[in-house]
Amino acid sequence: MKKVIVLILLIVVLGSMVGWHKRTDILLALVKYKSATEHDIAATVDIPWSQGPTEAVNKPAQRPPNIILIVADDLGFNDISTFGGGVADGRVQTPSIDRLATEGAVFSQSYSGASTCAPSRAMMMTGRYPTRTGFEFTPMPSGMGKTISKIAAEMDSGLPPIFYDEALEAGQPPYELKGLPPSEVTIAEILKEQGYYTAHIGKWHLGRDNGMAPHQQGFDDSLLMASALYLPEDDANVVNAKLDFDPIDQFLWARLNYAASFNSGDQNRFKPAGYLTDYWTDESIKVIEANKNRPFFLYLAHWGVHTPLQATREDYEAVGDIKPHRLRVYAAMIRALDRSVGRILDSLEEQGLAENTIVAFTSDNGGPGYIGLDDINSPYRGWKITMFEGGIRVPLFVKWPAKIVAGTRVNTPVAHIDMMPTLAAAAGISPSAEIDIDGLDLLPLTTEQGAANWQRETLFWQSGHYQVVRHGDWKLQVNQRPTDGHQQWLYNLASDPTEQTNLVASHPQIVAQLQALLTAHQANSVGALYAPVMNSPIMIDKTLAEKFVLGDEYIYTPN
Repeated sequence: MKKVIVLILLIVVLGSMVGWHKRTDILLALVKYKSATEHDIAATVDIPWSQGPTEAVNKPAQRPPNIILIVADDLGFNDISTFGGGVADGRVQTPSIDRLATEGAVFSQSYSGASTCAPSRAMMMTGRYPTRTGFEFTPMPSGMGKTISKIAAEMDSGLPPIFYDEALEAGQPPYELKGLPPSEVTIAEILKEQGYYTAHIGKWHLGRDNGMAPHQQGFDDSLLMASALYLPEDDANVVNAKLDFDPIDQFLWARLNYAASFNSGDQNRFKPAGYLTDYWTDESIKVIEANKNRPFFLYLAHWGVHTPLQATREDYEAVGDIKPHRLRVYAAMIRALDRSVGRILDSLEEQGLAENTIVAFTSDNGGPGYIGLDDINSPYRGWKITMFEGGIRVPLFVKWPAKIVAGTRVNTPVAHIDMMPTLAAAAGISPSAEIDIDGLDLLPLTTEQGAANWQRETLFWQSGHYQVVRHGDWKLQVNQRPTDGHQQWLYNLASDPTEQTNLVASHPQIVAQLQALLTAHQANSVGALYAPVMNSPIMIDKTLAEKFVLGDEYIYTPN
């Protein structure tokens, strides 16, 4: 009853302060109130990781390889210096990520599974397209769709409207239950059955209850990002950058708090022990040290560099006087992510595990335009939430000194659906013939003979009415926009890798051929687990910090 009274008083006060015409301020206040009251958050705890044998039965080289999968969040292709880029025109380099790339294989045409995070993560875990799993859209926290659509409507961005269906969302399962079905077989389950110790740290975004939480999907232990502030907003050691032009950012600052959980899904929350990127790394090293005498699989799913933009003061000072402020905070976050990779590699060396440990590094999708930084995906067009190359082209580096020659470069197009079968094959495991796996083992591509015999011509992406196929060097995007009908883009990526010249009009036969592939791919689809409740307009060549004007290319993406 006391909480209800406080809520009523809050609404009255806000109504008198901002006026009822500014309803989004009140809406954000309600979101913040819900976030502050729906979960108790306990003090920091020591994580009771499972402990492996104190002595090795055999040498690391005689065991199946250890496996570490590191996934960054919303990392732009140009955010790392491996390909000649780096944040702030290269002022901030990524030496540890570069080291990983130099010591292993670089997949120069690597793609995410989707242009938003959760479907990509589902594909990494299962090796299966959404046509098989139904996991097609990224689950949004309660109130997110309604809030950002209302904020966007009040902004003077010039963009076409967001289409949001509140009634449709009300009839769907809650956020915690929009996940990967328990019937799906994950790489963690496969490895666990073969005697691996399996640990998850960080983001999950594939469900938190009813058999969908990580500790219910094959992970022996799961240190879950229960909420997603890197540090409390008012922490003495944090530097924040808020984005007043981005409705998503405004929602996140209202909705998020600073919390983790261990082997309990959405329950038993507690405060993490430091800046999230560093905290996840600290705990990852504990996992490595505790399990050095047995095969282990560690899935380190970083939140960095996703918004809200928060850096430690130390990193903020270290990157120097970069302008604007949000770019400096972002650069500091990249520095922390790079430090994490370096610390993981150093730990493996210290424990004598580096030679027979696979370390794979990728991002769930490309960098977002809504942070207002215009070159994070350079040289590619587009952003997260689009399926232009900037939205789905991601780094993929795989280091395995025992099997992969340092400096290997693979130019064959690959994608996140390949992660599960690759890691299974590395462990000497063939997934059950009863499971239809869409991905392929990438390890043969790291040898000359294997690459000569490796065959695949076609990759698919989909988000509702927005569907994409790459066949050979040709790429077709098809989109049914809510306001102005059918839209197509056709590019030859061999001659036009940055997608400058749309060839739809001049190559109708290629369009028909690729459309037939899309139709065939959809023919046996199980359908989406739940319908998209939003259609959002995303500018292709401008960030959200810039104003949309008539003639700018944009695309509606459902979620």
